[in-house]
Amino acid sequence: MLSDLSYLSYPLPPDVQRLFEAGELARMERVIGLRLADSRTPECLKERLRFQLVIARDLPEAYPFTQAELLGRLRAAVRDFGDEELETLRDVGTLDWRYIEGEVRFKDNCISNLLKTRPEYAARALNPEVRAGAARRQRALCDVITRMKAQGGIRARFELHEEMTVRSDRLTLGETLRIHLPLPVVGAQVTRAALLGTSHPAAFIAPEDEPHRTVCFMLPYQPGMTVSADFTYDIDARYVQPDPAAVAPRQPAFDTQELPPHVVFTPYLRALAKEIVGDETNPLRVARRIYDFITTQAVYRFMPPYRTVTNIPEYFLSGLRGDCGVQAITFITLCRLCGIPAQWQAGLYTTPESTGNHDWARFYIAPYGWLFADCSFGGSAYRDGDEARRDFYFGNLEPWRLPLCSAFQQELNPPRRFLRRDPYDNQNGEIESLTRALDADEYETDSRILRYEELA
Repeated sequence: MLSDLSYLSYPLPPDVQRLFEAGELARMERVIGLRLADSRTPECLKERLRFQLVIARDLPEAYPFTQAELLGRLRAAVRDFGDEELETLRDVGTLDWRYIEGEVRFKDNCISNLLKTRPEYAARALNPEVRAGAARRQRALCDVITRMKAQGGIRARFELHEEMTVRSDRLTLGETLRIHLPLPVVGAQVTRAALLGTSHPAAFIAPEDEPHRTVCFMLPYQPGMTVSADFTYDIDARYVQPDPAAVAPRQPAFDTQELPPHVVFTPYLRALAKEIVGDETNPLRVARRIYDFITTQAVYRFMPPYRTVTNIPEYFLSGLRGDCGVQAITFITLCRLCGIPAQWQAGLYTTPESTGNHDWARFYIAPYGWLFADCSFGGSAYRDGDEARRDFYFGNLEPWRLPLCSAFQQELNPPRRFLRRDPYDNQNGEIESLTRALDADEYETDSRILRYEELA
């Protein structure tokens, strides 16, 4: 199924496209039904239309708030918030919105995005933890980066617990569920990983170098059932300062190919890459120009489900808005377009106190080998006016990372029968029955740090 996602590059029929942009999703579904029943519709276009039905189901869930509802929530979260501020924030792209059945609807997490990316609104937050928590996290991050630079790197060991709880009124007692929970991918910065235990017997444990590594369970459904795994991993975060003058004259050409539907070298991306890079030919400086563009010209914004976006880099580079994964795959695409090997990494940002989903990139420069680029952390440093921290994230990562994916758009092992909730990444796990994929409201996931120590 994953290899078939290239059909997302196919055009929609004009009337379907118009209905989609107008947010007339119910009518769009009816029109798609007519096209699917029409023997004249090419089979390849039918695949594209079927996926459009998936997009139509995802969007209302991702954009639940009317303007009146959002305004009430903003007034409860931000001191003295005015009506005109909502209009301004919508127009400048800070509050993500789209039409749903002819009505303007706002993204479910657009308020947290506002407080994350706009310091003037964080200062007006009625919850004091918004300001105190951000300051505390920034101090801890700066401290670990300072120590990495002084020591040449940090080695650390984590123990982590992850779980999935299934609650559904659409499942039958005892029907078989296939559950994948992610595990660390060994390689790159992870030097060792071990599964410590599981709540239920595992049906299959993927090899350590599997691109989207998981432990798989085949279990009968019980209401409220929780499936969990505990594991440990060691990470070796080394500090490097790559020098353009030391770059080798001959560079490799692996990992420079396209990967439809997202890593594609469209006319717009080719033109923009030329504008960003100019006449520069040193690959390290080329990668730095791409990193500088993304971190200084773009704005962080939470995304709808990735499977609702048909070309992620063009989505990002046309609006200059997007989250960590969007920025990472855009960096990778532009690097590959310029002949620089680049790969995806994703998993969790695991501080000693908390975990959260995160994506970043790697790029290869001889003689240094694989280097890291975290554009969203670099962009955050730029917003804070911390140029040293922004420099750090071109080439380096702190040790607070759990790589669960080493490549973009990979199948799970054993393969899924149905379309995944996220067909490109796997940070929280996936679940399906023998007859369908479960909807997002039928299960919940969680992870937490059990133990953290820095190693000598």
